[in-house]
Amino acid sequence: MRVSVGLVGAGRSAAELYAPSLASAPAIRFAGIWSRSPEAARSLAARCSVPSFGNFAEMLEHCDAVAFAVPPAAQPFLAAAAAGRHVALLLSRPIADDLAGAEELAEAVADDVVSQVALTWRYAPAVRSYLDTQVRRARPIGGTARLISAALASDAPAWRAERGVLMDVGADVVGLLDAALGHTALIRAHGDPHGWVGLLLEHEGGRYSEASLLATAPADQPARAEIEIFGRGGSAMIDCSDVTEREAVGTMVEEFADAVEHRRPHPLDVRHGLHLQRLLDAAETDLLAGH
Repeated sequence: MRVSVGLVGAGRSAAELYAPSLASAPAIRFAGIWSRSPEAARSLAARCSVPSFGNFAEMLEHCDAVAFAVPPAAQPFLAAAAAGRHVALLLSRPIADDLAGAEELAEAVADDVVSQVALTWRYAPAVRSYLDTQVRRARPIGGTARLISAALASDAPAWRAERGVLMDVGADVVGLLDAALGHTALIRAHGDPHGWVGLLLEHEGGRYSEASLLATAPADQPARAEIEIFGRGGSAMIDCSDVTEREAVGTMVEEFADAVEHRRPHPLDVRHGLHLQRLLDAAETDLLAGH
């Protein structure tokens, strides 16, 4: 049985990543698109040969699940409404634009409502192999991350430009360090949200990591998203800038369809998203306080 999935949003990520992946997934029936921009929804829906809906509630009547490709401020209210109808959720990251919104969303998602967070790197085959083999062999005690890109230098969506690099990619970086070194219990931050941000993470089990983030590099600067783990068995490094987003999103929607069909919880669920949001909130608080 194919799972009926609707798409919320019609911007760049919806058009370039989500819509093609939903349309091509064998286990999914692409139910249609809703966006707060009706014209954009109609245009994208026509390209995908699926319906566009005039309102969100109408689309929910035709869906087993919804995938969100919207700014974080828009997601909690819409996702909570869908969860209230027991519609499964594929959530963008971060799951909200602040901790209160993330907590309200997590509370609205009942245990029997399938949820999954779009931490793209975590669905990439190369990253999964890295975590399962190289990191384990290293027997980690600590690690570092360095992300340098021009993603926010120009032509960035308004919310990304406003909130800066931490909220733009922090969930991906912190989430991968969390996966490699264990549950992050404490985070501290310093720097400029719209420039260079440094993070210090303390993981359960006595492991530690550091991360440096910059998303306003010159356009001709090669992008980097390096994670390196160190331990008693050596070191292990991966550059996540090599991740093919389309392939990772394809894997993500396939796993989502399987989880929805079998009512099976996914490890990267809304509660994991809340854990990451708490860390981002603590780090952003440090940045705004000038630490």
